[in-house]
Amino acid sequence: MIFLYNLILYKPIFNFFVGLYNILPGHDIGIVILIMTIVIRLVLYPLTNSSIKSQKSLQELQPKMNEIKKLYAKDQQKQAQALMELYKQNKVNPFSSCLPLLIQLPILIALYSVMRNGLTLTDLGGDLYSFVSNPGQLNPISLGFLNMAKPNIILALFAGAAQFWQTKMLTRKQAPKEAGPGAKDEDMMAMMNKQMLYMMPVMTVVIGASLPAGLTLYWLFSTVFTALQQMFLFKKPSDNPPAPSVPTSPNVIEGTVIEEKK
Repeated sequence: MIFLYNLILYKPIFNFFVGLYNILPGHDIGIVILIMTIVIRLVLYPLTNSSIKSQKSLQELQPKMNEIKKLYAKDQQKQAQALMELYKQNKVNPFSSCLPLLIQLPILIALYSVMRNGLTLTDLGGDLYSFVSNPGQLNPISLGFLNMAKPNIILALFAGAAQFWQTKMLTRKQAPKEAGPGAKDEDMMAMMNKQMLYMMPVMTVVIGASLPAGLTLYWLFSTVFTALQQMFLFKKPSDNPPAPSVPTSPNVIEGTVIEEKK
């Protein structure tokens, strides 16, 4: 497993990192990290795109999901079947939003090793490919004053602010009082989103303040690019027509919501 990790992730990223450092004028490590972020975001673009579209579709389906959960509150099996049928009819995969995060995790681990070794080792030759020149030691200073090899609380705060901005776009507003009985479920969802809105940025700041600033800078750039992509996709019209409103007294047959006969 370690061999595959080094072969597929660590060594390619490390050599790309050093190769960029070699060819960029001024050898600014911050610019190297920016270019690396753009390349990684482009590679992950299709997955991130799918994830954001899934989140948008789930938001649009939330009223119908809440009605189904309310109707089958005491029958979890029928509730799950009705929800899966709703997802199928609207071509929504509720699990696709997790995939980019799972894929990014090993990339982040590899980047941590690259930053730790690339910015602290005095001899980089052991991990370099034969066609990548050995610069001896990388200069960790960016813009003349930022040390990318050491933690930086200011960059961590910026990364936390970017995380807040990205999460804010996904936050559902609290249901108004006149929304009726379904407002309880909407309020619960709003409370959960509000917790995530503040918890994720705080975690980003705490973790970022303990990591090499180079990795925090990557996380900042990555979050900003994802937020911009999210903003663009959320402004686009939905690929699927909006879900019809659910009657006050619904019934569900084979996952389809219909009005209960009097």
